[in-house]
Amino acid sequence: MTTRTDAPWQLVFLFGLLPLQALAQWGPASVVTDTASMRLLSPSVEVPGTVVSRFDSRLASELDAKLVWIAEVGTEVKKGETIARLEDFTFKVREMEAQSRVEREQANVEFLESELKRLERLSDQNLSAKRQLDQTKSELAIAKSDHRIAQAQLGYAQISMHVTEIRAPFSGVVTERLRNIGEHLNTSDEVLRLVDPRSLEVIARAPLNTVNFIKKGDVLHVSNDYRSGKIPIRTIVPFGNPQSHMFEVRLDADPDVWTVGESVRLSMPTAAAKEVLAVPRDALILRREGAAVFKVGDESKVSKINVIVGLGAGSHIEVFGELNDGDQVVVRGAEGLSDGMAVNIVSSAAQ
Repeated sequence: MTTRTDAPWQLVFLFGLLPLQALAQWGPASVVTDTASMRLLSPSVEVPGTVVSRFDSRLASELDAKLVWIAEVGTEVKKGETIARLEDFTFKVREMEAQSRVEREQANVEFLESELKRLERLSDQNLSAKRQLDQTKSELAIAKSDHRIAQAQLGYAQISMHVTEIRAPFSGVVTERLRNIGEHLNTSDEVLRLVDPRSLEVIARAPLNTVNFIKKGDVLHVSNDYRSGKIPIRTIVPFGNPQSHMFEVRLDADPDVWTVGESVRLSMPTAAAKEVLAVPRDALILRREGAAVFKVGDESKVSKINVIVGLGAGSHIEVFGELNDGDQVVVRGAEGLSDGMAVNIVSSAAQ
């Protein structure tokens, strides 16, 4: 006669059918807690914003010339580095011509100065030398003026040679090439786009009814589907749009957190802040019959506290119920908890 030995498997099957509350009797549930605390909160509205670079430029040609070289997209450059180059043969010739004109005028000035000195020695003894002296002074003045004009023309030629190389006005990354090698450029034709990814700000347009409740230096909660954080207000444009009833707000952004082009949401206050008892939003358990939180009491046992929610701001929300400032509430692992259950606190935000 054989004996069946599959009873343990039957027990496992039966335990698998037990509810979580029954299984919890085999050991305390692991939870993460935070603190109910008195906080300054104000009602708020979320407005859309965009992360942009404060230095985002489309660099253009200052000459009529052919493009002979341009940096690749993605190239990181320092301020002053060459990022595009124009054909410079014509401008070299012009510079040589202007330099020769300066040298010629300089030689004429030097000759007339020596002639003036010679005639000054003769003018006291010779009447004709005196007339020549007056004429030489006039010619010398004209020659000096021509010399200065030639120097100015040389300066223009040197500037043209300098701008045959388009240089980065700030450190950044080449994000777009707007023209290709070999194309002829006219003055003011855009060549490439340069963006500084380290100087970021958030630009948002907020309702006029929030302008009285924010000021420069205030910290706003900013978030999107991937990250969130607190960002200070850099400036508020003091003039609203009369058609849209919106005004512009700009906030400094950390380049190690945010990226150019990201869409974000800003939490803007719509009333003055007031002190309330608040809990993290993650502590709320929302059911059809209402909202509740689990408070951790003596001997690490939890009790379910029914609450009424009030205004919310950021990650916290106002609650009314049998909670006090400093009470520990469960923010992770509340699923399946019930009154009187013992819990194992894995971590606490208060600690």
